[in-house]
Amino acid sequence: MIIGYTAGVYDLFHIGHVRLLKKAKSLCDKLIVGVSTDELVYQTKKKKPVISFEERCEVVSSCRYVDLVVPQVETNKFAYHEKLKYDLLFVGDDWYGSDKWKEYDEVAEAKNVRIIYHPYTQGTSSTLINKILVETRDRI
Repeated sequence: MIIGYTAGVYDLFHIGHVRLLKKAKSLCDKLIVGVSTDELVYQTKKKKPVISFEERCEVVSSCRYVDLVVPQVETNKFAYHEKLKYDLLFVGDDWYGSDKWKEYDEVAEAKNVRIIYHPYTQGTSSTLINKILVETRDRI
């Protein structure tokens, strides 16, 4: 059995999220998705998610491509490897070549994990959707 893992905030769930999860599931037998806790989002992005952690977990777990949702309480993707025993790690290709992911590439090789970079969905992001919502609300 091939186990895949990906993690993210999944705030304002959109087509980019769906495409990543669909592609990931097509490459593994079991897809585990880490959803960032509200505390982790605030710690790393200095803002609160629009949708609560519990509701984001419910939305992600309702996606037919997802087999299991787990809380992501730290940013280190390999902190979960021993417990989840995943073979594939999925991430958006906007991270490709970054210092952080160059380090992850080395760790992945040592743990026999393959990192798969998924094409970033141009023009769609939770940040962009939130910005449009705020601008629209301010005009009403």
